[in-house]
Amino acid sequence: MNLANKIESDQLTMINFHATWCPPCIAMKPDLDEVLSKYGEVIHYERIDIDQNPDLVKLFEIRTVPTTMLLKKGKLKWHQTGMVPADELGKVINDHV
Repeated sequence: MNLANKIESDQLTMINFHATWCPPCIAMKPDLDEVLSKYGEVIHYERIDIDQNPDLVKLFEIRTVPTTMLLKKGKLKWHQTGMVPADELGKVINDHV
């Protein structure tokens, strides 16, 4: 399933924009992995490298990394710039699942 289909689906989709040279992005990855391992097939997940995907960066108007967002049925449900701890990520997902 491609990204557009995931975003339009009834299932929650998390997108994390990151860069390999970004220390906060690197530090946040274990928290993302921990939270997402608890949700399995309940949530779609995409980790997008801004340097490899400039068109998506422009489309989503990403100005800072890390940037994490939740979308469902084509609508933005939550958006956060900067590091997000695992417990906060879990709460946000629970609020929207």
